[in-house]
Amino acid sequence: MKSLLRSALSVFVLLSAITGLAYPLAVTGIAGAVFPEQAAGSLIFKDGKPVGSRLIGQPFSDPGHFWGRPSATAPQPYNAAASSGSNQGPLNPALEDAVKGRIAALRAADPGNGAPIPADLVTASGSGLDPHISPAAALWQLGRVARARGLREAQVRALVDANTEGRQWGFLGEARVNVLALNLALDALQR
Repeated sequence: MKSLLRSALSVFVLLSAITGLAYPLAVTGIAGAVFPEQAAGSLIFKDGKPVGSRLIGQPFSDPGHFWGRPSATAPQPYNAAASSGSNQGPLNPALEDAVKGRIAALRAADPGNGAPIPADLVTASGSGLDPHISPAAALWQLGRVARARGLREAQVRALVDANTEGRQWGFLGEARVNVLALNLALDALQR
């Protein structure tokens, strides 16, 4: 019995060291060497200081910036520690009310824009952290942003086009625009 317990304890310690220490350190080291930007959080820097990540959205609400997808995280939006969807299905009255409220807010912010509002401006992503919007969502906001900044729409459209990322590897996903990167490019334009 003693030797069986000793063997079991030895295997437990050995496997704990391998799976809990050696393996994570090896994977972290390899990731840092092969994908240094991603392993460091895909941070975006402005004036040498990190201002966000390419992977996590940020709230923008002033008319001179592009707005991202609504966040489903609580207690504050884009809280990476609380990543989750709202779990509200399409027949849930709370989702319908939230979407109606978001539509009203978008229409109030740009009353002259009668174009249909893209769905990604009124619905949260599955994680509640999505940093991207569709090119259609960016173009829908173009007039408001240009007017608020005193810029020509063509200037702002050129920034949207320059910050539109194509499908990953040419066939996965859809074209998208990183809201933080676009807003930083917009801020740099007016320096």
